[in-house]
Amino acid sequence: MGTDIGELLEKTPVELSDLSNKIVAVDAYNTLYQFLSIIRQRDGTPLKDSKGRVTSHLSGLLYRFTNLLEAGIRPIMVFDGKPPSFKSGTLDERRKIREEAAVKRDEAKAAGLMEEAYKYAQASSSLEPGMVDDSKRLLEYMGIPIVNAPSEGEAQAAYMVIKGDADYSASQDYDSLLFGASRVVRNLTITGKRKLPRKNIYVEVRPEIVNLEETLEKLEVDRKQLIDVAMCVGTDYNPGLDKVGPKTAIKLVHEHGNIEDILKAKDQFIEDLDEKKAFFLSPPVTDEYQLIWNPPDKEKIVSFLCGEHNFSEERVLKAIERLEAAAKKSGQKTLDQWF
Repeated sequence: MGTDIGELLEKTPVELSDLSNKIVAVDAYNTLYQFLSIIRQRDGTPLKDSKGRVTSHLSGLLYRFTNLLEAGIRPIMVFDGKPPSFKSGTLDERRKIREEAAVKRDEAKAAGLMEEAYKYAQASSSLEPGMVDDSKRLLEYMGIPIVNAPSEGEAQAAYMVIKGDADYSASQDYDSLLFGASRVVRNLTITGKRKLPRKNIYVEVRPEIVNLEETLEKLEVDRKQLIDVAMCVGTDYNPGLDKVGPKTAIKLVHEHGNIEDILKAKDQFIEDLDEKKAFFLSPPVTDEYQLIWNPPDKEKIVSFLCGEHNFSEERVLKAIERLEAAAKKSGQKTLDQWF
């Protein structure tokens, strides 16, 4: 979920075409959870194959990443590694929320409350190890490079932007800014019309850019202080301070200068504060990756999606045609250097 500082940030709407010829390091887990959440049938049931295996994430990867490649965007999928030990509480809480949502989903279905069932079905989405392995297989067959981060995927994506190997970090969360990414793009893989929860209203979702330098200038803070603001509000590694939202957090940082003095003034405590701040400033990352966008492997995509997971061969072949056309148009530009 990341930190909830979005209302403080200046976001610039763009079109996919504005990102043509740009390299985007995508937070893979964040993106796969999006697909699992929103690619569902009307009653909230995810897409499944004949063996009952969920395939919503594979559908999202094929069709939505085809859109990106067609727009001239060169995505890199960055997968999480081992989370820091102080994230365990957050992960346990998320697991509990998913389990409770699954119970409420079943209750709503039994009562015939389909909209309620859909909402709770989204909240019960779970990314299993087999889904990750299948996602990596499909990405390989589509020719999209994969980077396996030693720890947080967003930290690795931010590092690649800092290093100049990517132009943007892509995630719905804002943690990439805390990790130092100079440019973050949101809504990259969920563009289009979306229905508002519990309302018969649809809104147009467009990609939007957040620039770190502009954000710091607007908020009149440096990056360390932005981390302090996030820790006041709450991050994946600590709950927020009592009765402190984003606007109050920025006021507190302006008044006190840093999180340490804020905690003293409010007589509150954040466990392992120094370690958590240090993690944002210098997270584990790797240089061991190779960025090459290969042509799609038609036979392997068809065999995997249609043969193993019962996708419509007609639809898959049309997507592959688009992938092949995009690959031909791009000339398969690569960063042909090893790290």
